[in-house]
Amino acid sequence: MMKSFFIAILMTSLTFAQVNVQTYKFSGEKSALAKVAATDPGSNGINTILSVGDTIWVATSRGLSKTTDGGTNWTNYYGTTAFGTESVSALAYDYATHSIWAAIAHSTDVSGESLPEGSGLLFSLNGGTTWTHVNQSVDASNDTVELYGANKLHALPVTVKIQNITYAIAITPNVIWTANFAGGLRKHRIDSLLVNPASAWERVVLPPDNLDSIKPSDTLDFCMSPVSGNYCSTGSLNYRVFSLAVADDTVLYVGTANGINKTTESVNAATTNDIAWTKFNHQQSGSTKITGNFVVAMDYNKYSTPKALWAATWQAEDNTEEYGVSYTTDGGTTWGTSLFNEKVHGFGFYNNSVIAPSDNGAFRSENFGTSWLLPGNISDGVSGLKTKVFYAAQFQQSNATLWLGSSWGLASQANSTSYSTHWNIYFSSPVTPVSDSYAFPNPFSPRNGTSQTAIHYSTGGSSEQVTIRIFNFGMKYIRTLIQNATRSGASINTMWDGKDDNGNIVPNGVYFYKIEMGSREPMFGKIMVIQ
Repeated sequence: MMKSFFIAILMTSLTFAQVNVQTYKFSGEKSALAKVAATDPGSNGINTILSVGDTIWVATSRGLSKTTDGGTNWTNYYGTTAFGTESVSALAYDYATHSIWAAIAHSTDVSGESLPEGSGLLFSLNGGTTWTHVNQSVDASNDTVELYGANKLHALPVTVKIQNITYAIAITPNVIWTANFAGGLRKHRIDSLLVNPASAWERVVLPPDNLDSIKPSDTLDFCMSPVSGNYCSTGSLNYRVFSLAVADDTVLYVGTANGINKTTESVNAATTNDIAWTKFNHQQSGSTKITGNFVVAMDYNKYSTPKALWAATWQAEDNTEEYGVSYTTDGGTTWGTSLFNEKVHGFGFYNNSVIAPSDNGAFRSENFGTSWLLPGNISDGVSGLKTKVFYAAQFQQSNATLWLGSSWGLASQANSTSYSTHWNIYFSSPVTPVSDSYAFPNPFSPRNGTSQTAIHYSTGGSSEQVTIRIFNFGMKYIRTLIQNATRSGASINTMWDGKDDNGNIVPNGVYFYKIEMGSREPMFGKIMVIQ
């Protein structure tokens, strides 16, 4: 049953599963290990940026990186005992215990498909000197009932880690919450977790798709499952959880594939599962509503006047929905909408300034989304980011330094009260062994020809005749990118736009590249295409 369950998730919601997976490193992919002490982050693939005082934490496709001196020096945890070769998919900081929390994940091959698999959490109480592992939240096979008030609700047990990946972490007083694609919303008392990291997580009851609110005193009868199947005849998109946000330590917002859920009571004492919820989505009546139900990112701007919740609200299953951003200053009573047709991946705030990293650049607004502007060329005068797709934004509140993350590298701008022309650019160390290569971003989406992946390799400094070809999963020829081209250098990129020899964008799936270099042994690598 569990095998068919996850196949159903993959088939019915491939676009949902791609949100933060785009920079995950494939298992078995060759790449140079980053040094713990370095002058750059450990990866060019940036998922999330977190600012805590003078420390910038960066979640990447190759572990976790941090800087405490504005980017001059970096500590990279990739290849360490704690992180190994894991990617980091989410970050959070608990100011009460001064602990940093990182969700880790990797990709695994299942029947020819490369799927994300959650590896749990790591937390540190001493700024990253030592780390403790927490298991990925899974259910026992007999966890088929969840108590909610006087109700006994049927629940599909999620017993595996594949597709059960943590996309977001939120912290309220003494409670940590995780958003897991297949596993739904989970929570745990932090004091208990610090004492016993192996203790079980609680599964949290949310409204099903057909209800806009629930409370423990209701009489309810539904099955907790993200998809329909043998166990639950009806699935709920609202149990596919992707994003979290906390307002003033008291209100939790949960973004799913069916809208935004809000706790209707303070979560300060939310140590039981009996939490009342109200839900906002595009299908509700009223003149103001969110643009789309697929809520891929949320954040709360506590620095603006008035304070506001911002959400990246994408189109889900209803054709009347739109891509865009939705925001509220009154807890969801009314919604403002903006940036229509843009796929936004997150937010960064400084006073009333809002940064919305997206597929078409890092949009910036100073007037609650009435108007937006984009930066010019993001360059330090020598090198620059060769992309307009950004996944993360974060301000340092102490000095208004803005940090932007993409799958091509990291950029920062000091005193960024408005966009200026000069940026600081950070790239991970290039591939140096001739036998190593990798592709980034990976997975990637051709996006109708406007996005590319770079196949990165080295000739070791000598001049070589290089040929690079693309093959599908069955090793059927797709395209020749370069043939007998003269290349020389320790860090070379050859681009692929996701098209075959006839100029057609290839279907979703796993592809291989083959690098032939003179008389040397060919190098192979893997690329995943997700539309």
